[in-house]
Amino acid sequence: MTAEVRSEVMSDAPRLPDWVFPPPEGFTAADLDHLPQLPAHTELIDGSLVFVSPQASFHMRAVDLLSDGLRRHLPTGYRVRREMSLILGLRQRPEPDLSVIRAEGEHGPDQTAYDASDVLLTAEVVSPDSEERDRKRKPQLYAEAGITHFWRVENQTGRPTVYVYELDPATKLYALTGIYHDRLKLSVPFDLDIDLTEIDSL
Repeated sequence: MTAEVRSEVMSDAPRLPDWVFPPPEGFTAADLDHLPQLPAHTELIDGSLVFVSPQASFHMRAVDLLSDGLRRHLPTGYRVRREMSLILGLRQRPEPDLSVIRAEGEHGPDQTAYDASDVLLTAEVVSPDSEERDRKRKPQLYAEAGITHFWRVENQTGRPTVYVYELDPATKLYALTGIYHDRLKLSVPFDLDIDLTEIDSL
């Protein structure tokens, strides 16, 4: 193939999006708002883009169950958000499945992320493709950012098991405060009572 023909063939090839070629120092949290054709729910972990697989039924129903339960018990001045990214640092912008934010952290309908300082609680429903991130790296990032409460939700034979963690301010690490199977009843960060078996009817 001559150089001229090769050049013509290459010019007809579709142009790859900019995010296929990361900058040497990695992407920043602000970049996610400006990269064209970026797949929905893309996260930024340690400067690298992370893409999500299609949701399984359990994942979707567990998120529905917990978000509805949180909203029923939410104190004045807080909001529940699903799948909204959090800016935790220059190169950290994960997207938890659920967040409880302070109302003053809401800045309008075009907002695409929340600051860690406005977040009270994050929750991750563990999926097979994200086990390492949901169980290890993302909780570490949430703790380092000072988010006081974290829930990890696991699929136990079709029903959610919720692992509840609270931040130790001295160590900046999460401590496990309880494991909940059929009923999630807590007094912190606020009083709530969620029947986890209701997932069967969703």
